[in-house]
This record gives sequence, structure tokens and C-alpha cells, in this order.
Amino acid sequence: MSRRYPLSFLLLTALAILCLIPGVLSVAGFGAVIHPVLDDPMAGLAFIVSAVALIGSGAFPLVIEKLKENEEV
Repeated sequence: MSRRYPLSFLLLTALAILCLIPGVLSVAGFGAVIHPVLDDPMAGLAFIVSAVALIGSGAFPLVIEKLKENEEV
């Protein structure tokens, strides 16, 4: 059986990945390459926290879809 992921889960996960990339680069010390504001590691930490929040928000539609699948069986 193929699994379909909710569109909101896919979009929020994609946004989380986009937030995670500059966050990791900033924390690693390469943030100034992207933008001068990202030279501060705390800016990178804010991006990483935002990425975790986006993944958590995307998990809700995924869990609801899984519960709906279990209910149908």
C-alpha cells in the first residue's frame, strides 16, 4: 500500500529544511557568507528553533492522517 503524505506536512517540512540550512551554517561559523546578520551564532539558533517548530507543526497533519487510516481499517 502506498502512503500519501498530507500537503501541509510536505510544505512545512520543506520550510523546516530551508530554515535549518542557514541555521546550521550560522552556528558552524559560516553565516557571514550568506548574510552579515547570520554571523552571530544566536541568529543560527533562532533558525534551528524555527525549523524544529515547523517540523512539529507539520507532524500534526501527518498524525491525523495516520489516525484516519487506522480508523478505516
